[in-house]
Amino acid sequence: MERLPVTGVILAGGTSSRMGQNKAFLPLEGRPLITHVLDRLAEVCQEVLVVANQLHLYAGLGVRLVQDVFAGVGVLGGLHAGLQAATYELILAVGCDMPFLNPCLLRAFIGWADGYDAVVLQNGNRVEPLHAAYRRTCLEAVEAAIRAGQQRILSFFPYVRIRYLSPQQIQPLDPELRSFININTPEQWQAVVQNAARKKSV
Repeated sequence: MERLPVTGVILAGGTSSRMGQNKAFLPLEGRPLITHVLDRLAEVCQEVLVVANQLHLYAGLGVRLVQDVFAGVGVLGGLHAGLQAATYELILAVGCDMPFLNPCLLRAFIGWADGYDAVVLQNGNRVEPLHAAYRRTCLEAVEAAIRAGQQRILSFFPYVRIRYLSPQQIQPLDPELRSFININTPEQWQAVVQNAARKKSV
């Protein structure tokens, strides 16, 4: 399918403290996890970039690398850097540790963003700020939140037009909401590896 004029932004600036090692380079099916994420985004987006603090670690990926403008403010700072650096008006923001991205669902998020500044999944009380679409129109609100000392990515949401999706809207394309799974602990990673091995043997 044709790639769309959208920037895919992979946020890779986390400390991976619970994992004990850089999640981006965990081996999955013989390749670093981040390369699987990159490939899925590249099926959909005309541009893909990686936002990270230690840029040299990602030099071999062959994509644009972007450093946080505001250091030490977590995902919010990464989102700001990605929005500021993006060539296109709309970005798809994902984590480097999301092994089950679905290109069809990513395309759907682009369509759902029409008329909104951002599109996110709301599952009960939980909002999923990664695997989400954001427009550059969010940039002013994101920067204002950072300058006000905020670190929660949801802190700028009241100041932009957000479309909240329900699980029922997602499930025709992703019945188990696997696209939103991210890896934080060795136990979670082991489950992903075992799942991949099972699928390979079927």
